[in-house]
Amino acid sequence: MVDDRGLAPLTVLRYENLAVRFLERVGPRPLGSLTGRDVSAFLLEETARVSVGSAKGRVAEMRSLLRFLFVTGRTEHALAASVPPVAGWHDTGVPQGAKAPDVARLLAACDPTTLTGSRDLAILTMVARLGLRSAEVARLELDDIDWRAGEFTVRGKARRVDRLPLVSDVGEKLAGWLQRRPAIESRRVFVTTKAPIRDIRPALVSETLRRVCVRCGVDVIGAHRLRHSLATDMLQRGASLVEVGQVLRHRDLATTAVYAKVDIDSLRRLAQPWPGAPA
Repeated sequence: MVDDRGLAPLTVLRYENLAVRFLERVGPRPLGSLTGRDVSAFLLEETARVSVGSAKGRVAEMRSLLRFLFVTGRTEHALAASVPPVAGWHDTGVPQGAKAPDVARLLAACDPTTLTGSRDLAILTMVARLGLRSAEVARLELDDIDWRAGEFTVRGKARRVDRLPLVSDVGEKLAGWLQRRPAIESRRVFVTTKAPIRDIRPALVSETLRRVCVRCGVDVIGAHRLRHSLATDMLQRGASLVEVGQVLRHRDLATTAVYAKVDIDSLRRLAQPWPGAPA
């Protein structure tokens, strides 16, 4: 999972936990005696009280384990093929993002003259202006920033590495934080501001946004909503889906296609007139 598939540590842990639960359930019996019935019974218990998204995750984790057992000769049959997909439409929702004025209001609520405020402003600006994921913000290191070239390196999903332009307002907020950043041995850009000083966790990005939302008296949103906001704003300004996908660093244009739902002007041009309606 780490070497071949490049999965993140938390993802590996989730896969591990399901494998342990399954193996504990089947007990000390030989793995070669496992059947599709054993797999189905376990998955029915696992997915009884979870959402469709979580159920799909359980199925993916189970298939990974079963493929491993078969490839390594621990089972005689490829039981992964016996795991049915979880019923559920893909991309049925509409991406919900904050409006541009609301995003500007949230950024303005961070006080750049304080230690915590300057860090929070830099973090949220990188998410709102460049569409970085929480984990990508947390992994950013000092050596990733090339000030002379005006670029920085982003380490994304599945070990993907991208070079992005360090736009002026992002660079300004980042420099403001680095001037106040506590001096510690860690090379990570973002660290905590209260003792013990250490690298931030990805979850701190959404926690930071939650605090700012409460301070502004607006509905609390997660950091991923700022990515949606960036994509929506780009479409409203005339960007194409291909350009949005490039900024968000999607590997597949089908991932970006969900934002077509919020491109109301383009959808209006495609819609056929209602029968009998006045021209």
